[in-house]
Amino acid sequence: MFELAEKIMLTGMGALCMTQKKAEELAKEMKERFNMTEEEGKAFIEKMQQNFEQSQQKLEEMAQQEVRRAAERLGMVTREEFEQLQQRIEQLEQTLASSKK
Repeated sequence: MFELAEKIMLTGMGALCMTQKKAEELAKEMKERFNMTEEEGKAFIEKMQQNFEQSQQKLEEMAQQEVRRAAERLGMVTREEFEQLQQRIEQLEQTLASSKK
């Protein structure tokens, strides 16, 4: 399950590198074909990077949701549920200890 999340994150990072390179190549091609200025090319690359970052955030959110669903299917508790159970156990132990005195 955590391996899946790790693979998704690594895939996203690889896509970032590849996307940046492709964006630069596309900007260069557009500059040559459409006589874009350097500023226009840079603006285009920045827009592409922003779009990618938004897509990457969505991918990360989807991966986190899938990990949560997988954990639920496996019957795993969340950290919050675990901490609540720990607190409940401590309360019960204190109650038991005070009733023995």
